[in-house]
Amino acid sequence: MSTHAQQAQTLVEALPYIQKFTGKTIVVKYGGNAMISDELRKAVMSDIILLNLVGIRVVMVHGGGPEISDMLKKLNHASHFVDGLRYTDEVTMEVVQSILCGKVNKNLVAQLNRLGGKAVGLCGMDGGLFQAVQLDEKYGLVGEVTNVNPEPVFTALQSGYIPVVATVAQGTDQDTAYNVNADTAAAKLAAALGAEKMILLTDVRGLLRDPKDEETLIHVVHVNDVAKLTEEGVISGGMIPKMQCCVDAILGGVERVHILDGRIPHSILIELLSDRGIGTMMKRDD
Repeated sequence: MSTHAQQAQTLVEALPYIQKFTGKTIVVKYGGNAMISDELRKAVMSDIILLNLVGIRVVMVHGGGPEISDMLKKLNHASHFVDGLRYTDEVTMEVVQSILCGKVNKNLVAQLNRLGGKAVGLCGMDGGLFQAVQLDEKYGLVGEVTNVNPEPVFTALQSGYIPVVATVAQGTDQDTAYNVNADTAAAKLAAALGAEKMILLTDVRGLLRDPKDEETLIHVVHVNDVAKLTEEGVISGGMIPKMQCCVDAILGGVERVHILDGRIPHSILIELLSDRGIGTMMKRDD
């Protein structure tokens, strides 16, 4: 097939998906390598702008672990993790807030705008978007989201903006901001927005039956499969909280959740607008 014919075929294939998702909300949790590599970052941004231009309401939720670690290193302040969560003392919390809500968030907004998008940055304190209480003293100032006020995000979407959300929450039990896990925040926000889909961009192909073999990708997981797969050790380590977030999003009313490999350029478009599913999709039980 000539490249022109291939391009036409791709567009024809995308049309029913565009029709299906126009006017629907999709939450993209952006992190990992897709944030670090310039080429991948640009691909993610272009995907989001394209979806926005064809009438799909896209919300981007981001973390920024590597930048936080870099800044703490510059300040000679040691990072340590408890059960996979960054222990957050007061100094770390200040860095988390200034790096996530400031540097990372505004850089992403600027990049989307430069590529022709219309983006606006929000963090959990804006309009009480994410409210939280302390998760457990052993993690320090790490919050558990207790309430989501999606109003600021709705307002931005209604005005045609792409909201870019930093996952720092406002404490309701004490006068502090809290560091919250970006996957969890994305799941809670997706549910509060009544999103059609949530996409988690990660550094793996998806859920693998054998972690050492990328050919063992599990394409579809039902909510009821999760307990069994965890018991069998298929879902283990860092994948346990990720899959739990996916389950929470679905139980909160999100139709489908996709775990995608952020190392594949344009993985979002391939997953959403073509017949080829490339990651792991989670849905309710049939």
